[in-house]
Amino acid sequence: MGIRIIAILLISFTAFPQQNPFPTDSVDAIVSRIQLPKIPNYTILVSKLGAKGDSISNDKPAFDKAMKLCQKKKGGTIIVPKGIYTLNGPIHFVSNVKLQLEKGAKIRFSDNPNHYLPMVLTSWEGTMIYNYSPLIYANNCSNISITGEGTIDGEGHNIWNSFKSKEGADKKLTREMNHTNVPINDRRFGAGHFLRPQLIQFLECKNILVENVTIEDSPFWCIHLLKSESITVRGLKYNAFNANNDGVDPEYSKDVLIENIDFNNADDNVAIKAGRDHEGRANSDFSSQNIVVRNCRFKGLHGVVLGSEMSAGIKNIYVENCKTTGYLKRGIYFKTNADRGGFIKNIFIRNIQLDEVEDCIYITANYMGEGADFPSEVSDIYLSDISCTKARETALIIQGYPLKKVRNVFLNNIEVKSAKNGMTLQHTENVTVNEVIIGQKATIPTSVSNSVKH
Repeated sequence: MGIRIIAILLISFTAFPQQNPFPTDSVDAIVSRIQLPKIPNYTILVSKLGAKGDSISNDKPAFDKAMKLCQKKKGGTIIVPKGIYTLNGPIHFVSNVKLQLEKGAKIRFSDNPNHYLPMVLTSWEGTMIYNYSPLIYANNCSNISITGEGTIDGEGHNIWNSFKSKEGADKKLTREMNHTNVPINDRRFGAGHFLRPQLIQFLECKNILVENVTIEDSPFWCIHLLKSESITVRGLKYNAFNANNDGVDPEYSKDVLIENIDFNNADDNVAIKAGRDHEGRANSDFSSQNIVVRNCRFKGLHGVVLGSEMSAGIKNIYVENCKTTGYLKRGIYFKTNADRGGFIKNIFIRNIQLDEVEDCIYITANYMGEGADFPSEVSDIYLSDISCTKARETALIIQGYPLKKVRNVFLNNIEVKSAKNGMTLQHTENVTVNEVIIGQKATIPTSVSNSVKH
C-alpha cells in the first residue's frame, strides 16, 4: 500500500511538459489536405424520373435511373424534393455524384432484408465479409457527396433490430474466419444469417462529403468510413437509438474531418477503428490516422472512442472544443486488449466539457480481459482542459497491460467536480499530472482552532 502512495506522489509532482501543447499546425495541415468532392454541373430531379415521394410507392427504380444518368454524364447532382421516398433496396453510388435532399425530403429504406441482396463486400466489427448491402453504399468511388436539409431513415427498429439477439453464432464465425485467415471471398453471410448492415458505408473511396442531413433509425452503425480518405462529415443531426447505432466510424481511414455535429445516438458518437485481430495486424499499412473531431455536441453512450477494433493501429487523432448535452456512460474511452496488437498513439484531446458520466476518462489495454499474445502499444496521449460535472463511478482510469504498460500520458487542467472514485492507475509508465482536481478544490489549510484541547 505504501509503495502505491509513493508512486502517486511522484506522478503528481512531475512538471507538465510545456513542449507538448495542442498541435494546431498539424490540425491545419490535415484540414487543408482534405479535398471536397468536385461534382459536374449536370442535375436531375428524382421526381422527373417517376419518384412519387408519397411514402407508399417504391421509388428505388427512379433513384437507380438517376444514378445511371449521372454515370453516363460523368457525374452530377441528384435532387430529392420534399416528400417521403420509400426505397425497397439500397442506393449504390458511382463517382462524381451528389445526393441532395431538400428540406422536407426523407429517404426511408425498406426493412426487408431480401431487398439488400445480392451481397456486397463490406465489413462487420472489424472483419471483412460479404453481407447484406449497406443501405447507402459506395465501393471504389471518388468525389461523392450527401447533403441537404432532409432525413435518411434506416427503418432499423423492427426487423433489423430483431437480428441483434440472433447474431451470436454469425459474430463468432466472422472472428474465427478472421483468426484462421479464411479467404474473404469465402466469408459469405446475407440470407439465413443475422448480421445487420450499416446505414451508410464508403469503402475504398476518397473525396467524400456528408453534410447537414439528419440520420435516424439505423439498422447498425450509422456512417462507416472504411479504407477511405479525404473525408468531411459535418453539420449532421442524429436520432438513432437502435443497438450498435454508432454515429461516425472511421476505420482503416485517413485525413478525416468530423465537425459541428449534434449527436444523439444509442452507442458511440465517434468510434475510431482499424480492423480486428489477425486481419487488422496484417493490414498495418491501413492504420487510421490524421483524424480531426471538433465543435461537436455529444449525447449517447460514449463521446469519443478509440477501439476496440484497432489492430492496424490508430495515430494522430485530434479532438477539441466538444461538449455534452446529456448523460454519457464514458466521455473519453480508449479500449484495446491483448488479442488486438497494434497501437494507439499521438492522441491530443482538449477543451472538452462533460456533464454527467459514469467514467470521465477511461483508458484500458485490457478490454473485456481478453487475449494474451498480442498486447497493444498505448502511448503519447495528451489530455488537457477537460471538465466534468459528475462521474457516477470513476473520474480517471488508466489500465495498462502487465507486459506492455500504457506510456507517456500527460494530463493537464482536468476538473471533475464530483466522483464516487477518484483515480486508478495500473501498469503505467511516465504519467504526468498537472492541475488535476477531483472533487472539491482544496483551499489553503485551516489553522488549528483555539477550542481544540490537547
